Amino acid sequence: MYFEEKGAENTGQCVDLAVKAAVERNIRHIVVASGSGDTAKLFAGASTAQVVCVTNAYGFKEPGKTKMTDAARDELERAGIRVLTTTHVLSGAERGISRKHGGISPVELMAETLRMLGQGVKVCVEIAVMALDAGLIPHGEEIIVVAGSGRGADTAVIMHPAHANNILETKINEILCKPRNF
Repeated sequence: MYFEEKGAENTGQCVDLAVKAAVERNIRHIVVASGSGDTAKLFAGASTAQVVCVTNAYGFKEPGKTKMTDAARDELERAGIRVLTTTHVLSGAERGISRKHGGISPVELMAETLRMLGQGVKVCVEIAVMALDAGLIPHGEEIIVVAGSGRGADTAVIMHPAHANNILETKINEILCKPRNF
């Protein structure tokens, strides 16, 4: 499925496609990017798959703060959705060094290359690796990952993530949906 434009207006259809694919293919794990928790809430009770919500790291926008409130985190966890807040694997410390000293790191170059397929594809790879490194999804299993190009979700992929120390072994098996014009 190709959405004509990127954005939150695709969220409902993107979530539906991801849940349908999980059921049809017996995929047991879904990882979803959700800064505030709103997109992740759409998966509560919608799927038999285990859902992991990956939020923005503390300090992503403002030092010492994250977008997701404690109340939203509690609501997701009560719904059986595990929440992960950690350093972004495709930026993190390397972005800080590049900002201070200029240039670009290999990891930032990887992120820019993935953005050639759209911001959502880059985020899908990033959060899948983060969830795997945190032990919230099993190694070696095909998973579904949902992300977006800002608010909401407009991209879903089926993939086999690798740990960050072997990130180039990550395989995107199928793109379920993404925006054409990004």
